[in-house]
Amino acid sequence: MVEPVTPSEGWGCLHLFCAVGDDVDRQAVLAAVKSAQEDEHQVVPFAVLGHKADLGFMVVGPDLWRLQQFQSEVRQAGLEFVDSYVSLTEVSEYSKGMPEELLDARLHPHLPPPGKTAICFYPMSKKREGDANWYTLPFEQRKELMFGHGKVGREFAGRILQLITGSTGIDDYEWGVTLFAEDPVDLKECVYRMRFDEGSAVYAEFGPFITGLVGLPEEVLDRVGLT
Repeated sequence: MVEPVTPSEGWGCLHLFCAVGDDVDRQAVLAAVKSAQEDEHQVVPFAVLGHKADLGFMVVGPDLWRLQQFQSEVRQAGLEFVDSYVSLTEVSEYSKGMPEELLDARLHPHLPPPGKTAICFYPMSKKREGDANWYTLPFEQRKELMFGHGKVGREFAGRILQLITGSTGIDDYEWGVTLFAEDPVDLKECVYRMRFDEGSAVYAEFGPFITGLVGLPEEVLDRVGLT
């Protein structure tokens, strides 16, 4: 057994996007999910809509070695990775002063949220170009812009669960954003409304979006043809 690699704050977060071939061992995939859950790591399986992937997993927990073990187990089960994203749960520097229970929900989320079966993931960064360089703005101005951004997001309270995970120095973008909703229209409306906010309209750049449907592991595997 290797010693756990645990962040000093928050948990590791691994998104895996997979293609389903002819030689995938369904039972081995289910065993990998169950084993990770028994080791107190959360696994959210979802069927992907569109051509970018067939199947996705969002895996969250304290030990990065355990995330890597899950990755190896599903690959050995025959799934082919077409994309992935690595990040850590975090509390933003602009969130100081928030109630402790809200901060803990960001560091140690409970997933998936009940009833919210539509999922969307995308990476994003803040721009560093010309007059749109986020990192040259004074802290107070950045904090004010983020407050305005968050105000729009709070309009979707109860309809959207948003988890923002940090990936600066870990993956290609600076954050990963995962949205859960009961109504897929809320995913579209939330992102659309936020793009008019100055923090996004001027300073944000987005990566590819992947959307899917969350279910129990057996249900999701059935839906992607692993019967």
